[in-house]
Formats: sequence, C-alpha cells, structure tokens
Amino acid sequence: MSLQAYALVGLLALLLIALVRFQQQVASVFGAMLLCLLALGFIQIEDLLRSAANPGLATLVVLVLISIALEKTSLLRRFSRFLFSGSVSGSLWRTMGFAALASSVLNNTAVVATLLSTVKKNKKVPPTKLLLPLSYAAIMGGTLTLIGTSTNLIVHSMLTDVGQPGFHFFDFTLIGLGVLAGGLVVTYLMAHWLPATGFQEGTARPYLLEGQLSPDSPLVGQTVEQAGLRHLSDLFLAEIVRGQDRIRPVAHYDVLCAGDKLLFSGDVKQVQVLRQFPGLQLFADENGLTIEALTEVIIKEESVLRGRTLKSAGFRSRFDAAVVAIRREGERVSGRIGDIPLKAGDFLLLATGPDFAGRPNISKNFFVLSGVKPHSVVSGWRESLIWWGFAGMILASAGFGVSLLTSALFLLGALIFSGCLSANEIKRRFPVEIWLVVTSALCIATTMTSTGLAGHISQFAADTLGERSVMLAFIGVLVTTYLLTELITNNAAAALMFPVAYNLASGMEVSYLPMVMAVAFAASASFVTPYGYQTNLMVYNASQYRLKHFMVCGVPVALTYMVLCIVFIPLVYPFY
Repeated sequence: MSLQAYALVGLLALLLIALVRFQQQVASVFGAMLLCLLALGFIQIEDLLRSAANPGLATLVVLVLISIALEKTSLLRRFSRFLFSGSVSGSLWRTMGFAALASSVLNNTAVVATLLSTVKKNKKVPPTKLLLPLSYAAIMGGTLTLIGTSTNLIVHSMLTDVGQPGFHFFDFTLIGLGVLAGGLVVTYLMAHWLPATGFQEGTARPYLLEGQLSPDSPLVGQTVEQAGLRHLSDLFLAEIVRGQDRIRPVAHYDVLCAGDKLLFSGDVKQVQVLRQFPGLQLFADENGLTIEALTEVIIKEESVLRGRTLKSAGFRSRFDAAVVAIRREGERVSGRIGDIPLKAGDFLLLATGPDFAGRPNISKNFFVLSGVKPHSVVSGWRESLIWWGFAGMILASAGFGVSLLTSALFLLGALIFSGCLSANEIKRRFPVEIWLVVTSALCIATTMTSTGLAGHISQFAADTLGERSVMLAFIGVLVTTYLLTELITNNAAAALMFPVAYNLASGMEVSYLPMVMAVAFAASASFVTPYGYQTNLMVYNASQYRLKHFMVCGVPVALTYMVLCIVFIPLVYPFY
C-alpha cells in the first residue's frame, strides 16, 4: 500500500477510537475527521461539496423534515387507545404490531415517545410488560422500508455516491418482514421474564427535590425531628447542604440553619407537602413559577444541556421553565440541583411559564412525557393533506418510477405552503448531525478510493477469500457492523462499514446488495443494553427495568435477529 493509504488506515483507527471514547459527540468527531482529510490534501473542496450535495443525502434530509409533519398528526394518539385489554398477550401483540407498523414510516424515537405515556398510564396491563417490547418492535419496524430508519437512508446515500441506482422504497420489506416476525415472537416469549410490578402507588422512582430555608423561617433553630421533616409521606430528607459542607445522612437531632439547602428524595407527587412548611422555598420558587401544574421531560441526546448545569445553561431564560426535581436512572444524584451536571436521559420535573409550550427549542432538547404539551399539532384538512400527500409520495416513487427525492420535494413544498410545517420548525429540526456524519462518510469513501485503500480491500477479497468464503465474509460484515453499533452509534457504524462491505463485494465479484443490506440491517440492531439506542434508554428511564432485564430479553432477540438476517438477506438478494 502507498504511504497515503497507511496514513488513512491510521486516521480511520483514530476515528474509531474517538467514536468509542466520545459517543455523545459523533457529529464533532466526524467533523474533525473531515477537516483532517481536507487539511492533509486527501480530499479537495470539490469533493466535499459533491458529497454534501449527494442526491441520496438530500433525500434523507427532506424525508426527515417531512417526518416532522407526520409526528404532528393525531394518528398515533388515536390508535393507541385501542392497544390495551385485560389480556396481557393481546395487549403485547397489539402494542408491538402497532409500534412496528408506525416505525416503518415514522421516526421510531418519535413513535416510542408518543406511546410511552399511554403505556405507562394504562390500568389494564403492567407497563413493564410492554415498554421493552415497545422499543424492540419500533427498532425492528424501522427496517421495513427505505425511510423507516436513518441507517437505511445513509446506506442509500452512500450507494448512490458510488454510482449505483440506490434502493427503492420497498427493497427492505421482504427481509424486514421475516426478521420482524421472528423477532416479535422471541420478544413475546421473553416478555414473560419481565417484571409485572407496574406503576402502582408507592413504586414511583425517587426524584431529587431541593428546598431552601429562608432566614425568617420558624424552622431555623429547630431539629429535623422538631420541624416535622423526619416522617414525611413518600419523601425522605436525604441531605443538607450548608455552604460548602454536606450533612449526609441526616440525623433526627441535626439543627436547621438559615440558608440550608434541604435535599429530599421520593415521590414527586408529594411535592406540595413541602408547601406546608413556612419559609421552605423550592428550587423553582426562586424563578417565580408555580408548581400547581408540573411537566415531566427527558433530556435528549442532542440537547444543549448535556454536560452542563442548570445555572450555566441559563435554564430559566432559555426554556421559560424551572426545574422542581431531577431523577437519573442507575445513579443517585446529590448536591444542589442547580450545580448538578446534566446527562442525556435525565428526567426533569418542570414548573413551566406561559411561553414554555411555544418555545422553538423544546422539542430539540426534551421528550415531553406529561403535563404541558407543545402546540405543534395539526388537525382537519391539514392532517388529511399530510397523510394523503405522504401516501401519494410513496405511490409515485414505488408505482410510477418517480424518484423519491422529486416526490418528497413536492410534498415538502406542499406542507410548507399549507402551513403544516413552518420555517422555524425546519430550522429547529434540520438534521445537521446526520448531514455532517454522512457528508464525512462520503468523503472518507472518496479518500479510500483515491489513496488506493479501496482497491487493496478488493484485492484482498479476491486473493484471500475464495468463492467458498463469500458467506463467511457476509457474516463477518454483519457481525462487525452489529458490534460497532453497540460500541458507537447506528449511523456511525453504517457510515464506517459501507465502504468495506462494498469493496469486499467488488473484490469477490459478487453482488453488492447482500453485503450492503447486511450493513443496513446490522446497524439497526441494538437490543442488549439500554444505552445502545435512544428508544431503549427512554423505556429504561421510564420504567423499573434493570440491566439484567435487557440482557435476559435482548440477547435472545439479538441472536434471532442476526440469524434471520443471515438466512433472509442472501435468499432475497443472492450473491450471484
């Protein structure tokens, strides 16, 4: 290999290490790689611009924007009412089936976010029997169509960049149906091992609440026992912060002082009880907001709050809301609420101001689980336009040979002119991270070709892997992509593995389709841990699951998924 090829291998190794180390900054890592390639002369500005304007990437971006309008319709909410019955089995199958079907055309994160509250509030089936299967079904349902998941669209983008025609809308469907059917059966069987504790009274996850004693509070000078803070219903005084000192655990004889920060752990439904103590101000009171109606949210992966404290982020002015309480799954949070570094997946209980629902940055930073709902919903003729327009786009693409990008652009234009989508929504939800990752990946693929690394991969396949090893190479691509998905992210795994899979197929002189399909399907598989995919993290934080539940249920589902991919992909798309 040339010196440039060796240098590129080193850069790719560094990229992989950085993706594992900085899993929350995927776009930044790929962006840095892009700048390195440009600075070292591996690519030119013309290559960068061509990759950024790739037709497949443009299709991905337009479809993501269209999905914003789909999320604003009431279809998911209306159908979710019919999911539950007295039968656990019936409710489980209806929930999984509906989630899978909806995820085939909608963003699976949005599907789970919409159904999460409905599942938690149902009184007929323990939510813990449904939430994990809901996430798995949404993940597998995304494999049914070209637009079901971003990984399919990323592979489509990279395929068009190498001069291939790309995928049609239903090219994934036959394989996806086989994988989905087997995956749902195993999920149903393993759901019997999930806990059935539900969310009955007294099982709510403990939040951390903060109150401060004012100087004129009659509680000042009293012991914890005398103040009546020792035996609160469903609330526990866990810690006292006094200046730079912490009193933990709190004893009944500890004396309260003016300015003490009192940290309570327990059921947030009992927050109003703290109002009964004179001179005890909640954290939200400092911002002048009422706690009569509270809103529960989850911090998103792409939120600007990740890694920052409430104070440094200017939370009150940014969102017109104040944090009443905070909860983090699998970790005990302590200290002053305003000084706690926030993480993706943290639950926040908010006291909201009048402008909260209308703020353009709410959906960018949070999943809103309960309480105030954003006003971004459509109904009437606009809702009909969205769904009929979406159906027309699919029909034009699948039935009449119109390019998906062309039909999607016409639909996007109609949605904008009709008011179904606003310019602010498009700016707020524009998929910058996906655009940057795919652009960088396309530039990496270009560099692999220009440096000769792609040719060496092809030659290695031709010289070392004979015809008898085609299936072995195919399985290797599938398993490697899956492992990368668990280590980094699904989009990053697809972007990294596509050039390898495509060049292996070229070198072995077999069809590229089964190899790139292996990348697409394996990059969509994340079942074993709650941290591998956003929907898993959402149901993990919203339930009483432990890591063992994901292992017990997820390992059989993952193995079934992979085996069915090995069976169905070569069957639908033969190597020769």
